[in-house]
Amino acid sequence: MQPQDNLSSDLTETIQTNVRHALEEDIGSGDITASLIPADQIAKGRILCRESAIIAGRPWFDEVFRQIDPSVTLNWQVKEGEQVKADQVLVYMEGSARSLLTGERAAMNFLQTLSGTATRCYYYVNLVKETDVRLLDTRKTLPGLRLAQKYAVKTGGCHNHRIGLYDAFLIKENHIAACGGIEQAVNTAREIAPGKPVEIEVENMEEFQLARSAGADIIMLDNFPLETLRETVELNKTLPSPQPKLEASGGITDERLPVIAATGVDFISIGTLTKDIQSIDLSMRLVD
Repeated sequence: MQPQDNLSSDLTETIQTNVRHALEEDIGSGDITASLIPADQIAKGRILCRESAIIAGRPWFDEVFRQIDPSVTLNWQVKEGEQVKADQVLVYMEGSARSLLTGERAAMNFLQTLSGTATRCYYYVNLVKETDVRLLDTRKTLPGLRLAQKYAVKTGGCHNHRIGLYDAFLIKENHIAACGGIEQAVNTAREIAPGKPVEIEVENMEEFQLARSAGADIIMLDNFPLETLRETVELNKTLPSPQPKLEASGGITDERLPVIAATGVDFISIGTLTKDIQSIDLSMRLVD
């Protein structure tokens, strides 16, 4: 696990914005149910994790209560990135009863979703721990939570691909067709953004050779059969330096992942790291 302790300024701003939007959609003009409780009533609570998980999302959880009521105290019992057991207490809370109940759902939504992402990543990392492959996420993230989920991916031990459409080229079939070919697409990418990584997706060995000759930094081997993956990895080793990095993609299942990793590819990109996650089961209870 890789707890993300030092948050960048961009991520800090993202956390504040994520939380502000979550509270706006949840609270709206005011929490009418919490108004049943006397304004001066103080309460204590705890968050319980109902299943084994990798915890991720503490900064978002904390920010919920910072924005609602900075006087709420949070006493965390686990670290970010820590593996917890079922029925383990994650955090003790104390403050205005209204504030605790108003922030409960938004705070737990972030924590359960990002912990679900980190837990899935940790599971996949363990499937390939005997290899040197790096598992990459994709842009298949929850709308509005791109940086949050990519943070959770790293917390779970996997790695980030490009963040968006702006920080690296990923030239796919339709781009190639629109540009007039692989060589033209790579050359144009070099011209318009010389410092950006250039990755190109290929579907067969002929396209691989063209992408290599064009000088792509990374070549994505899309839905290559296992034997062809092995052949491509071995061929790539014999090529003059600098050799492109190889990324496998498409048809990645739990069963196939270790076998694909064993071919020797540098990266495997997996959309399900962020797309098909199951939130972790959390529970909040007020206590005496």
